[in-house]
Amino acid sequence: MRRRRRAPLPVLLPLAAIALAPGCGQTTMGDVARAALWPFGELILPRRDGIEPERPVDWRAEPGQDAPSAEEPALSLRLGSRRARALLIQQQGERRLWRSVGGVVVATDGARVVATAGLAERVTATRFDDPDPLDDPRALVGRERRARRTVDLARAGGGPAGMRFGLVLTCRLRGAEAPEEEVLLIEERCGGDARFTNRFWADPRTGAVFRSVQWIGEDTPPLAMEVLAPPGPGAAAR
Repeated sequence: MRRRRRAPLPVLLPLAAIALAPGCGQTTMGDVARAALWPFGELILPRRDGIEPERPVDWRAEPGQDAPSAEEPALSLRLGSRRARALLIQQQGERRLWRSVGGVVVATDGARVVATAGLAERVTATRFDDPDPLDDPRALVGRERRARRTVDLARAGGGPAGMRFGLVLTCRLRGAEAPEEEVLLIEERCGGDARFTNRFWADPRTGAVFRSVQWIGEDTPPLAMEVLAPPGPGAAAR
C-alpha cells in the first residue's frame, strides 16, 4: 500500500491566534486559510490589492448536462440539484486542484476532497493522523480499517466567528465487491464532531476511484463527484 505523504501544513490554531492577536493587523484570516491550502492557497484565495475577495459560485455559468464530454482531465460535480464541471488547473503528485467556470474550486488528494472554495461553507484543511486507507481501495475488500482526521471549516464572509478549527472525525472504511457491476464499493462511516457516510466506487482492476459522494461541511449537501477524464501522473495544468 502506498504510504501517504504528510502534507507540510502549518499548525493552524497558533496561526489563527496570531491572526487575531492585537498588533497583528497585517495577518488576515485569509492568510491562515491560504497557508492551510498549501500548495494551492494563492490560487483558491487570491489577493486583490490587500482585499479579501468574495467569490460566490455563479451556477448560471456552469455548462448544462448536454455539454460535450471532456477531452482534458475533468470532474463532474453535483451539489444537491446544482451541477458543475471542473477542470484540472494544478497538480502536485496526487494533490490536485480543480475549478469550474462558475467558480467551484475543489482540492483533492487522490480520490478524497481535502478543501473547497467558492461555496458558502468551505473546507479549508484536512489532516490525517495516519495514512489514508482510501489510498488502496482494493485492500479494503472484506476488511475494515479505521482512520482519524481533523477538518477545518469556514463560512464565506463570516470572519473569525465563521471558522471552526479542529473538527475530529473518527472513521471506519470497508470495501465490498459487486461482480455484476464490475466495481468495488467503499463505504466510510464517520463519527466524532460530525456524523456522515461517504461512498466511493472504484475499478476492481486498478483500484482507481471514479465516483464518490463525500461530506464537505455541516450545512452543505454531500458533494457527488465523478471522473469524466482522469488525470495522468504528469497531467498538465491549465
